[in-house]
Amino acid sequence: MTTKIGALIMAALLVLYLALVGWRAVQFMATGEPVAIAMGVALLVLPLIALWALWRELSFGIHSHELVKRLDAEGGLDLELPLLPSGRPERAAAGAALDGFRAAAAEAPESWQAALRLGLAYDAAGDRKSARQSVRHAIELSRAER
Repeated sequence: MTTKIGALIMAALLVLYLALVGWRAVQFMATGEPVAIAMGVALLVLPLIALWALWRELSFGIHSHELVKRLDAEGGLDLELPLLPSGRPERAAAGAALDGFRAAAAEAPESWQAALRLGLAYDAAGDRKSARQSVRHAIELSRAER
């Protein structure tokens, strides 16, 4: 829950920052000077890119959280990995189990559940890039399923 609150606070701060930068951009463009107009346009374009990136990350978080809840409700969330006292899976054990998760995902290429479990296993093994790719694939598969 604190992660959600932190993300919402950061998103609100970014929106406030973008509003202030947008106002400054309008002020630059109102001067009529070519360099100031160029700076104003840049100050408008960069916040739009930031908003797109923010939306993409928040959307990923919301959809991945929904899929994890669905998988848990189906009883398929247990990855059967040894846990550290902190509750996190052991990286070495997760790395060793990756082949099994890859094989399960390859056997069921249309299964968002298998793709999500593979993403969670990658995350447990410390491979965040592959984890995000697998979870994004799981989100795409779940949308196609509906």
